[in-house]
Amino acid sequence: MTGPGSTGAAVPRRGGAGQGPVVCAVSAGGGVGAAARYGAGLLWPTAPGGFPWTTLGVNVVGCALIGVLLVTIAERGTPHRLVRPFLGTGVLGGFTTFSTYAVDVHRLVTEGRQAAAAGCLVGTLLGAMAAVWAGSAVTRLALGRRR
Repeated sequence: MTGPGSTGAAVPRRGGAGQGPVVCAVSAGGGVGAAARYGAGLLWPTAPGGFPWTTLGVNVVGCALIGVLLVTIAERGTPHRLVRPFLGTGVLGGFTTFSTYAVDVHRLVTEGRQAAAAGCLVGTLLGAMAAVWAGSAVTRLALGRRR
């Protein structure tokens, strides 16, 4: 790249074509995860005026699976370079949903249900953190017993 004040030498771009397979893996995984989340919402819809249990459950389950995935990858050798982007960032990133969680909290607040909104806000955060920890701990125990 050249521009004002440059020496005229080309500067290589970062990322480049080498990131194409990673972007595709994340995109494909994200589609799978988002479809699964959408399916959960269809199977267990939140009733009008109800608490968003499905969103909370999806986020907690997704975080537990993130804990399982990361420990498995870290302690079971080196997987294919696209496994983590596909499953972690893609599938589980698409499955868990901060945007729906934020919309649910906003909806509860605008309905005048501040206690439920606070419960959703705090419960999701604590549940998600506990789920990552539990998923990681159980996976470490399971992998340790197999050795």
